[in-house]
Amino acid sequence: MHVDHLIFATGPDGLKSEAARLAEALGTDYKDGGFHPRFGTRNHIIPLAEGRYIEVVEVLDHPAADKAAFGQAVRARSEMGGGWLGWVVSVPNIAPYEQRLERSAVQGSRHFPDGRKLEWVQIGIRGLIADPQLPYFLEWKSDESLRPSALHGDVKLTSLQISGSAERLSEWLDLEIGEEIDGIILELVSPRGMPGINHVTFETPNGPVTI
Repeated sequence: MHVDHLIFATGPDGLKSEAARLAEALGTDYKDGGFHPRFGTRNHIIPLAEGRYIEVVEVLDHPAADKAAFGQAVRARSEMGGGWLGWVVSVPNIAPYEQRLERSAVQGSRHFPDGRKLEWVQIGIRGLIADPQLPYFLEWKSDESLRPSALHGDVKLTSLQISGSAERLSEWLDLEIGEEIDGIILELVSPRGMPGINHVTFETPNGPVTI
Protein backbone atom coordinates (compact mmCIF):
# COMPACT_ATOMS: atom_id res chain seq x y z
CA MET A 1 0.00 0.00 0.00
CA HIS A 2 1.47 3.32 -1.14
CA VAL A 3 0.39 6.83 -0.15
CA ASP A 4 0.02 7.93 -3.75
CA HIS A 5 -1.25 11.50 -3.72
CA LEU A 6 -3.09 14.26 -1.90
CA ILE A 7 -6.08 16.12 -3.33
CA PHE A 8 -6.52 19.87 -2.96
CA ALA A 9 -9.85 21.32 -4.14
CA THR A 10 -9.68 24.81 -5.62
CA GLY A 11 -11.23 27.84 -4.00
CA PRO A 12 -12.73 30.90 -5.66
CA ASP A 13 -9.44 31.89 -7.36
CA GLY A 14 -9.62 28.89 -9.69
CA LEU A 15 -7.34 26.06 -10.74
CA LYS A 16 -4.36 27.89 -12.24
CA SER A 17 -4.07 30.43 -9.41
CA GLU A 18 -4.42 27.77 -6.72
CA ALA A 19 -1.83 25.48 -8.31
CA ALA A 20 0.58 28.39 -8.76
CA ARG A 21 0.15 29.47 -5.13
CA LEU A 22 0.84 25.99 -3.77
CA ALA A 23 3.78 25.39 -6.10
CA GLU A 24 5.34 28.73 -5.11
CA ALA A 25 4.93 27.91 -1.41
CA LEU A 26 6.77 24.63 -2.00
CA GLY A 27 9.45 26.15 -4.22
CA THR A 28 8.58 23.98 -7.19
CA ASP A 29 6.47 23.91 -10.38
CA TYR A 30 3.12 22.50 -11.41
CA LYS A 31 2.07 20.69 -14.57
CA ASP A 32 -1.18 20.90 -16.51
CA GLY A 33 -2.89 17.59 -15.79
CA GLY A 34 -5.95 17.52 -18.00
CA PHE A 35 -9.64 16.67 -17.99
CA HIS A 36 -11.46 13.78 -16.26
CA PRO A 37 -14.38 13.04 -18.60
CA ARG A 38 -16.08 10.56 -16.25
CA PHE A 39 -15.96 12.92 -13.26
CA GLY A 40 -16.48 16.39 -14.75
CA THR A 41 -13.26 17.73 -13.24
CA ARG A 42 -9.83 18.86 -14.36
CA ASN A 43 -6.53 19.12 -12.55
CA HIS A 44 -2.99 20.38 -12.30
CA ILE A 45 -0.22 18.23 -10.81
CA ILE A 46 2.54 19.20 -8.38
CA PRO A 47 5.12 16.38 -8.49
CA LEU A 48 6.66 15.24 -5.21
CA ALA A 49 9.49 12.88 -4.35
CA GLU A 50 9.07 9.15 -3.65
CA GLY A 51 6.42 8.58 -6.31
CA ARG A 52 3.85 10.97 -4.85
CA TYR A 53 2.12 14.15 -6.01
CA ILE A 54 -0.47 16.78 -5.16
CA GLU A 55 -3.55 16.85 -7.35
CA VAL A 56 -5.04 20.34 -7.49
CA VAL A 57 -8.54 19.85 -8.87
CA GLU A 58 -11.58 21.89 -9.84
CA VAL A 59 -15.08 20.87 -10.80
CA LEU A 60 -16.44 21.88 -14.20
CA ASP A 61 -19.88 22.90 -15.36
CA HIS A 62 -20.35 19.46 -16.87
CA PRO A 63 -23.14 16.85 -16.53
CA ALA A 64 -20.69 14.21 -15.31
CA ALA A 65 -19.85 16.32 -12.25
CA ASP A 66 -23.44 16.03 -11.00
CA LYS A 67 -23.48 12.23 -11.34
CA ALA A 68 -19.97 11.18 -10.29
CA ALA A 69 -19.11 10.92 -6.60
CA PHE A 70 -15.70 12.48 -7.22
CA GLY A 71 -17.21 15.50 -8.96
CA GLN A 72 -19.69 15.90 -6.12
CA ALA A 73 -16.90 15.73 -3.54
CA VAL A 74 -14.78 18.35 -5.31
CA ARG A 75 -17.76 20.70 -5.71
CA ALA A 76 -18.71 20.40 -2.04
CA ARG A 77 -15.16 21.18 -0.84
CA SER A 78 -14.77 24.06 -3.29
CA GLU A 79 -18.05 25.58 -2.17
CA MET A 80 -16.61 25.58 1.37
CA GLY A 81 -13.75 27.74 0.10
CA GLY A 82 -11.41 25.02 -1.13
CA GLY A 83 -8.59 23.20 0.65
CA TRP A 84 -7.44 19.67 1.36
CA LEU A 85 -10.07 17.26 0.11
CA GLY A 86 -8.44 13.95 0.90
CA TRP A 87 -5.64 11.46 0.36
CA VAL A 88 -5.29 8.43 -1.88
CA VAL A 89 -3.51 5.10 -1.48
CA SER A 90 -2.56 3.00 -4.49
CA VAL A 91 -2.69 -0.78 -4.31
CA PRO A 92 -1.45 -3.47 -6.73
CA ASN A 93 -4.83 -5.21 -6.87
CA ILE A 94 -8.11 -3.51 -6.03
CA ALA A 95 -10.20 -6.72 -6.05
CA PRO A 96 -9.84 -7.43 -2.29
CA TYR A 97 -11.10 -3.92 -1.53
CA GLU A 98 -14.08 -4.41 -3.83
CA GLN A 99 -14.89 -7.59 -1.95
CA ARG A 100 -14.45 -6.01 1.48
CA LEU A 101 -16.49 -2.88 0.62
CA GLU A 102 -19.05 -4.99 -1.29
CA ARG A 103 -19.12 -2.83 -4.39
CA SER A 104 -17.28 -2.48 -7.68
CA ALA A 105 -14.46 -0.08 -8.42
CA VAL A 106 -15.15 2.79 -10.80
CA GLN A 107 -13.08 3.33 -13.92
CA GLY A 108 -11.25 6.63 -14.15
CA SER A 109 -9.29 8.31 -16.91
CA ARG A 110 -7.63 11.60 -17.66
CA HIS A 111 -6.82 13.07 -21.04
CA PHE A 112 -3.51 14.88 -21.22
CA PRO A 113 -3.40 18.18 -23.13
CA ASP A 114 -1.45 16.35 -25.87
CA GLY A 115 -4.19 13.70 -26.22
CA ARG A 116 -2.63 10.80 -24.30
CA LYS A 117 -4.88 8.93 -21.88
CA LEU A 118 -4.14 7.85 -18.32
CA GLU A 119 -6.36 5.09 -16.87
CA TRP A 120 -7.03 3.64 -13.41
CA VAL A 121 -9.80 2.16 -11.23
CA GLN A 122 -10.81 3.55 -7.83
CA ILE A 123 -13.09 2.78 -4.93
CA GLY A 124 -13.99 4.53 -1.69
CA ILE A 125 -14.97 8.05 -2.76
CA ARG A 126 -18.31 7.81 -0.98
CA GLY A 127 -16.45 6.72 2.15
CA LEU A 128 -14.34 9.86 1.90
CA ILE A 129 -17.44 12.02 1.42
CA ALA A 130 -19.08 10.52 4.51
CA ASP A 131 -15.90 10.57 6.61
CA PRO A 132 -13.11 12.76 5.13
CA GLN A 133 -10.38 11.23 7.28
CA LEU A 134 -10.58 8.14 5.05
CA PRO A 135 -8.46 7.81 1.90
CA TYR A 136 -9.81 6.16 -1.20
CA PHE A 137 -8.13 3.29 -3.02
CA LEU A 138 -6.68 3.35 -6.53
CA GLU A 139 -5.15 0.79 -8.87
CA TRP A 140 -3.25 2.20 -11.82
CA LYS A 141 -3.93 0.55 -15.18
CA SER A 142 -1.71 2.62 -17.47
CA ASP A 143 2.02 2.17 -17.88
CA GLU A 144 4.23 3.79 -15.24
CA SER A 145 5.60 6.26 -17.80
CA LEU A 146 2.16 7.92 -18.00
CA ARG A 147 1.56 8.18 -14.27
CA PRO A 148 2.07 11.44 -12.36
CA SER A 149 4.75 9.76 -10.24
CA ALA A 150 6.93 9.63 -13.36
CA LEU A 151 7.41 13.42 -13.08
CA HIS A 152 9.82 13.00 -10.09
CA GLY A 153 9.64 16.12 -7.94
CA ASP A 154 12.19 17.03 -5.26
CA VAL A 155 9.72 18.10 -2.55
CA LYS A 156 9.12 15.36 0.04
CA LEU A 157 5.85 14.73 1.86
CA THR A 158 6.88 14.21 5.48
CA SER A 159 3.74 14.32 7.66
CA LEU A 160 -0.03 14.45 7.69
CA GLN A 161 -2.14 15.78 10.53
CA ILE A 162 -5.63 14.35 10.32
CA SER A 163 -8.65 14.83 12.54
CA GLY A 164 -9.76 11.25 12.96
CA SER A 165 -9.39 7.92 14.66
CA ALA A 166 -6.63 5.32 14.39
CA GLU A 167 -9.25 2.63 15.01
CA ARG A 168 -11.45 3.85 12.14
CA LEU A 169 -8.52 4.20 9.76
CA SER A 170 -7.20 0.76 10.67
CA GLU A 171 -10.59 -0.76 10.01
CA TRP A 172 -10.92 1.04 6.65
CA LEU A 173 -7.41 0.25 5.43
CA ASP A 174 -7.36 -3.27 6.91
CA LEU A 175 -3.98 -2.25 8.31
CA GLU A 176 -2.90 -1.47 11.87
CA ILE A 177 -2.32 2.28 11.99
CA GLY A 178 0.53 3.57 14.14
CA GLU A 179 2.60 6.73 14.09
CA GLU A 180 3.44 6.48 10.40
CA ILE A 181 2.21 5.06 7.14
CA ASP A 182 4.41 4.33 4.12
CA GLY A 183 7.23 6.38 5.65
CA ILE A 184 5.02 9.42 6.36
CA ILE A 185 4.44 10.63 9.92
CA LEU A 186 0.74 10.35 10.70
CA GLU A 187 -0.57 12.58 13.48
CA LEU A 188 -4.15 11.82 14.42
CA VAL A 189 -6.03 14.31 16.57
CA SER A 190 -9.55 14.10 17.95
CA PRO A 191 -12.01 15.85 15.64
CA ARG A 192 -13.47 19.08 16.98
CA GLY A 193 -15.60 19.47 13.89
CA MET A 194 -15.45 17.73 10.52
CA PRO A 195 -12.83 14.95 10.32
CA GLY A 196 -10.22 15.13 7.59
CA ILE A 197 -6.80 16.56 6.74
CA ASN A 198 -5.89 19.56 8.90
CA HIS A 199 -2.48 20.30 7.45
CA VAL A 200 0.38 18.70 5.57
CA THR A 201 4.13 19.22 6.05
CA PHE A 202 6.70 18.96 3.28
CA GLU A 203 10.50 19.06 3.18
CA THR A 204 11.44 21.50 0.40
CA PRO A 205 14.76 22.84 -0.93
CA ASN A 206 14.11 25.88 1.29
CA GLY A 207 13.23 23.94 4.43
CA PRO A 208 10.01 22.59 5.96
CA VAL A 209 6.69 24.02 4.71
CA THR A 210 3.29 23.34 6.24
CA ILE A 211 0.10 23.91 4.26
